[in-house]
Amino acid sequence: MKKLTLLASFVFAAFFSQAQDMESDTGLEIGLKVSPAIATNRFQAPSRFKFENENAKLRGSFGLVLDYFFGKNYAFNTGLEYSVKGGKITYVSSQATDSTAEAKTTDELNIQYLAIPLGIKLYTNEVATDTRIYFNLGTSLNFRISSKINGDNFYGNNNDEIKANKRYNFFEADAIIGAGAEWQLGTNTKVFGGLSYHRGLIDIDRYYEKALNDKKIAIRNNTFALDLGLKF
Repeated sequence: MKKLTLLASFVFAAFFSQAQDMESDTGLEIGLKVSPAIATNRFQAPSRFKFENENAKLRGSFGLVLDYFFGKNYAFNTGLEYSVKGGKITYVSSQATDSTAEAKTTDELNIQYLAIPLGIKLYTNEVATDTRIYFNLGTSLNFRISSKINGDNFYGNNNDEIKANKRYNFFEADAIIGAGAEWQLGTNTKVFGGLSYHRGLIDIDRYYEKALNDKKIAIRNNTFALDLGLKF
């Protein structure tokens, strides 16, 4: 009887130890993230319109991050973020003739999204004490909540002002690739920092096709971000 009790105790202890190991390798980590970013745009348009980036703009995002670990080194990444994108662009709005010069127009795009990232994080083992490197690959589903053009919520003349939201499509999506490092500060506290590239996949614009009378025009977001966060 004593041997049976001792064996049962040993099995229970081994099972409990294994369960603890499994629990430490899986589970949900929740945190906050802020990502200052440099935003530009990419263009698909006939060359006669001469779309160019005038300069990059300081944008960014912040919000909730959730990492669900389904293994020691693997996590499903999602969250909810407020994100601002869009750079400053120039284009030719009319063609030059013998009597007129090219009319070059400058627009500063500012589109604010509610973003839902979806991706996979791959972690190395510790490269130093309490330090791991991670790689992030995924996408982001972005829903426009507000926007501006040249710093204003409206465009057009005083007699026919139109909301800036009318210029931009409601839905946008990114492909995301990134890397960084994560540091364990305590039992349940981690900090992380990294870099990520967000490449817009969907045309954000519905204005230039009509204004320039050419359906071949498409504009996409481009963002390079510094990701800083705290998980607990």
